[in-house]
Amino acid sequence: MSEIKYDFGMIGLGVMGSNLLLNMADHGFAVIGYDKNPDKTNLFESSASKNTVVKGVNTLQEMIDDLKVPRKIMMLVPAGKPVDSVIADLSPLLQQGDIIIDGGNSHYVDTLKRITALKDKGFHFMGIGISGGEEGARKGPSIMPGGDLEPYKEVEPLLKAVAAKVNGVPCVGYLGKDAAGHYVKMVHNGIEYSIMELISECYDLMHNGVSLSNNELHEVFDSWDRGELKSFLLEITGAIFEKKDEKTGNKYLVDMILDKAGAKGTGQWTSQEGLDLPMPIPSIDSAVMMRNLSSLIDERKEAATLYKTSLQKIEMPKDEFITLLKDAFYFATIISYSQGLAMLTKASHQLNMEIPLPEVVSVWRGGCIIRSALLENFKIAYENAELKNLLLDNNIAAILKQKEEAAQKIVSLAALHNYPVAGFMSSLNYYNAYRRNLLPTNLIQAQRDFFGAHTYQRIDEDGIFHTEWETKPETVSTKNLD
Repeated sequence: MSEIKYDFGMIGLGVMGSNLLLNMADHGFAVIGYDKNPDKTNLFESSASKNTVVKGVNTLQEMIDDLKVPRKIMMLVPAGKPVDSVIADLSPLLQQGDIIIDGGNSHYVDTLKRITALKDKGFHFMGIGISGGEEGARKGPSIMPGGDLEPYKEVEPLLKAVAAKVNGVPCVGYLGKDAAGHYVKMVHNGIEYSIMELISECYDLMHNGVSLSNNELHEVFDSWDRGELKSFLLEITGAIFEKKDEKTGNKYLVDMILDKAGAKGTGQWTSQEGLDLPMPIPSIDSAVMMRNLSSLIDERKEAATLYKTSLQKIEMPKDEFITLLKDAFYFATIISYSQGLAMLTKASHQLNMEIPLPEVVSVWRGGCIIRSALLENFKIAYENAELKNLLLDNNIAAILKQKEEAAQKIVSLAALHNYPVAGFMSSLNYYNAYRRNLLPTNLIQAQRDFFGAHTYQRIDEDGIFHTEWETKPETVSTKNLD
């Protein structure tokens, strides 16, 4: 047993786990790490900064013996069975009041089950979403904790120390009860999918539509990142168009990458949860769908031959088109965030998680993949505790009204010239539907009542009604079923 008692333990010393633990050590905490692979443990120890208190161990028992009580242990292992396996190995070694944290991308339903199971044993279990990638883990991620307030207070000083800072404010905060942390991270990833899809559509329209070179694309995305749209995703996109391919030497790497977008499932989880709540999130849904469609490479090639598809050039001066596209991207990006945040608002009440939306927006301002200058506007909007959707905020509405024509023109141009822009179309359709006082869905409800007796409500009278539609008009029977 070590003479030093350590502040925090980490199970899983892959790049994320190792970097986050080294980040804690750099901020003055004594940390201890374990991995089944001793090479990772050795690399972790050798990567520590000078004069930090860092230790790698070969058994969980060593970690337990060397941690301060209550023990604070985070897992950063793949979601699913690996998490349950670690919990099973760890549980017999713990004592009541110890805190286990899942810092991976677990499904919130699994986290709920684990919270209940471990509470019965006297342990605290927290699901914490972490965003920022490898560099963020080392230099300052966005951290999204959920669970009971008591264990959060125990780990809060460590989390605040290592989190990204915006104007000195740590990008971490208590985000609600139960599995709120993993729920917020799931929605974060859904928004991430949506914005990435929009950026890829901008790339397609500029590269193929108005013939911008990779160097010009770098300059455009770099210029967008210097203004009101400044964001991590625009920043890295600009950098991508500068990178040359080492294997070919003279070609750009982006041009050598297969057009098949992978996914780890969190976007799909968000879409499924949107259906289950229910909450319309079509911009996120369309992004998931386009990744799935991208995997149909052989079918797409066959269809391209069958339909003799050709991408037509958009006849518009480049500068004019880029300005139009920037405004449309501004518009659609706000819509993407609005859908995700509206989903959190509904889930907070429906699932009793008590998610504080202003805190979520604040936490996302730095460190995470969807960090953006726009979040400052959203933070102001959510000072209104009753706000159900960003589209209902006067300041946001003013921006959308100003940019809507650009979105309409981009969607129209894309459709007329054979460019798939599912993200832009979904965002515009959502906007058009959300601001309609009356939708044509009265006809759908009439159809449902016609073939399935599913009933309907009237606009002029309270109650639930059913009509025998197939009788002659003069003898149609309508009943109030209340």
